[in-house]
Amino acid sequence: MKNKALPPLNWLRSFEAAARLLSFTQAANELHMTQGAISQQIKSLEAQLNTPLFKRQARSIELTEEGLAYLPIVHGAIQKLMIATNEIFGEGHRKQVKIRGSMAFFSYWLNARRLTSFQAEHPDINLQLNTDIWLRQEEMAGDLEIRWGKGQWAGVNVERLSRDTLFPVCAPALLARQPLRQVDDLRHHELLHVMGYEEGWGEWLQFAEATRVNPSEGMQFDTYACVLHLVESGFGVALGRLSLVEDQLRDGTLIAPFGQRLPSSEDFYLVYPQEGFSNPYARRFADWLLRNTSGRSLPP
Repeated sequence: MKNKALPPLNWLRSFEAAARLLSFTQAANELHMTQGAISQQIKSLEAQLNTPLFKRQARSIELTEEGLAYLPIVHGAIQKLMIATNEIFGEGHRKQVKIRGSMAFFSYWLNARRLTSFQAEHPDINLQLNTDIWLRQEEMAGDLEIRWGKGQWAGVNVERLSRDTLFPVCAPALLARQPLRQVDDLRHHELLHVMGYEEGWGEWLQFAEATRVNPSEGMQFDTYACVLHLVESGFGVALGRLSLVEDQLRDGTLIAPFGQRLPSSEDFYLVYPQEGFSNPYARRFADWLLRNTSGRSLPP
């Protein structure tokens, strides 16, 4: 069966306004049109549908059964279009900053406390945070990115955000069940690993001169956020990265049982296009980020 052609949007808007208000005059005022234009568009719509939508009386109009059935569908579709248009192209969208980064950074550094601070300082800026780890890192995605690595990426501007050290962290409840008095006691605990990082348990255990702990033991995960979540629940021990666990160490959610801290060869970096920021709101966020991590500002 051949589908009925979709009527023009302006005809549908005229029908929706007139049907909702039950008045061609009020519909014309709402849509800033003449009453004659509203009437003509509705007649064209009825002709295309081959169905009367209104019962026209001397001083009033009523909807036919078909009009009553059609109104909520048209009204809903127009509302969805209006909402989507405003979300994608509205004033808020023009002030939006698109940031790509790791879930760990967004969850543990750019946390609720810091987001609240940013909003207080920049209430007019909307952030869109993208944690798509499957995109190629060499390709910029968004206005700026927060990358983990050595800071050696071609074709972009790079600003260091952290100088990390690595050390074991665990939940206080874990130590209550099984103490960690010396480094070799780690062999009695579940070691949690993050795949893809250059340094891991093997490097730290060698640095700490632990001889009785097997660095290959334990579960492996592809995201650091997942590992920290399990550590906070008391499941095991992970290598903490200072920039991501300093808040938890401060409030006692996590404990660092040993003093040996291995300097990391990889850190967090702010990455943005080589030609600079085309979005002025992105530059304001980048300035705030640098000030709150390294105490610096973006170069002019």
